[in-house]
Amino acid sequence: MSEGTSKKFMFVNRTAPYGTVYALESLEVVLITAAFDQDVSLVFIDDGVWQLKKGQQTKGIESKNFSPAYRALEGYDVEKLYVERESMDALGLTEADFLVDVDVLSSAELGALMAAQDVVLSF
Repeated sequence: MSEGTSKKFMFVNRTAPYGTVYALESLEVVLITAAFDQDVSLVFIDDGVWQLKKGQQTKGIESKNFSPAYRALEGYDVEKLYVERESMDALGLTEADFLVDVDVLSSAELGALMAAQDVVLSF
């Protein structure tokens, strides 16, 4: 890839934040990709929406709460965060429940956005 050329990477987060490695692995790959000056966006659908929920308590499951790391994304120029409206509504969540600012899009709007990406990775 020539200098100054970036690709559009979209990371789709579908899983709950704890119980598997997917959410944490996604976050790590996002940060690595952003460090290489790529155009990065994150989408949260299904149980992945829980990754952005304020007030996560992980002491009972003996797992480190990594959710504050989402606040650091802006420092890596990762500012395109999307939540699927249908998933958010199904989980009874609102934008006020999230740690960071997001754009809430319908499933159809997200589909169009995904079609415009160079790379889409699902976690």
